[in-house]
Amino acid sequence: MRVLSGIQPTGRFHWGNYFGAIRQYIAFQNEHEAYYFIANLHALTTVREPEILRGYTLDAAIDLLALGLDPNRATLFVQSDVPEVSQLCWLLMTGTNLGLLERCHAFKEKKAKGLNADAGLFTYPVLMAADILAFDSNWVPVGEDQVQHIEVCRDLARSFNHHYKCEAFVLPEARITIDAAKVPGIDGLKMSKSYDNTLALFEDQKQQRKRIMRITTDSRPMEDAKEPEEDHLFQLFRLVARPDQVEAMATLYRRGGFGYGEVKKSLADAAENYFAEARARRAEYEAKPKEVYDILADGAARARKKAAEVLRRVEAASGISYRK
Repeated sequence: MRVLSGIQPTGRFHWGNYFGAIRQYIAFQNEHEAYYFIANLHALTTVREPEILRGYTLDAAIDLLALGLDPNRATLFVQSDVPEVSQLCWLLMTGTNLGLLERCHAFKEKKAKGLNADAGLFTYPVLMAADILAFDSNWVPVGEDQVQHIEVCRDLARSFNHHYKCEAFVLPEARITIDAAKVPGIDGLKMSKSYDNTLALFEDQKQQRKRIMRITTDSRPMEDAKEPEEDHLFQLFRLVARPDQVEAMATLYRRGGFGYGEVKKSLADAAENYFAEARARRAEYEAKPKEVYDILADGAARARKKAAEVLRRVEAASGISYRK
C-alpha cells in the first residue's frame, strides 16, 4: 500500500502533533511505501512572514527526522519542491463544482465566525486532493475532522475519470488509525496552537516543566479518590510513562490522598525520559543543516518522479498533452 500524509509548518510541533499523527507516520514507514511532506503551500493561508515560514519549514524537517522518520524508508519532501502538484491542482480546479467547496467545513466555519476566508482557504480541499492524487495514494492517515476532505478528493478523482473516460486517478481511502491519541491540552481542551494550550516537543526542558506545573486541575480535596481516565493530567501522563508507571499512577488516583503537584512532577520526569533520544537526534541534525537539505532534495526528486508519472496520465487524458 502507498501511504501519504502532510503536516503544515505553522509553528513548532507539540504533543498533539506527535501522538495524534507523527507517531503513526513512523509506524507506517516500516510497513508501506510512504510519502510524507511538509505542506508549506497550505501554510501560506496562515503564515505570511517569509522568514518565519522558512524557519518553520526547516524546523519541521528536523523534528520529523529526530522523531524517527527514516528517509531511507519513507520519502520526505517539501510540498513546494514538487511543482507537479500545483499543476495538477489547476487541472482539478477546472472541474470542481463551486457548491462542493462551499460545503467544506473549514471554509464554512471561518466564514460563520466573520473571519477573512480567502481563495486559498476556499480551494484548500482541491490542493489537498492534488497532494494525494499526485502519488497514487491508497491510504491517507487523517483525523476525523479531515475525512470530509478525503471524500472531496475521491469525488474529484471519480468525476475526472468519468468525464474523460479513463482511470487516470487512483481513489484513496481515509485511514483513521485506532491508536492515534486524542491529546488534551494543559487546560483540558484539545491540544491546539489556536488555544495556546500546547506542550512543545522540543522546547527548553526547564520551560516545559514550568508549563506542566501550570496545568489546570480540579479543586477536589486531596483525600478524595479520583477516576484516572476522567482526568486530563493522567491522560497526558499515560502518553509518556512506562506501563508499570501508568498502572501505579492509576492506583494512586483510585486510592486518593495525593497532590496534583506530585503527578505533575512525575509527568515532567516521564516526558523528559520519553523524548530524550529524539532530543539528542534533533541536536545532531540541527548542527548539520546541509544534511537536512540534502535529504529534502533527495525526497523531492523521488516525489517528482512519481508525480510526473501521474501528471502525464492526466495531461494525456485531458488533452493538455497535445503533441503526438
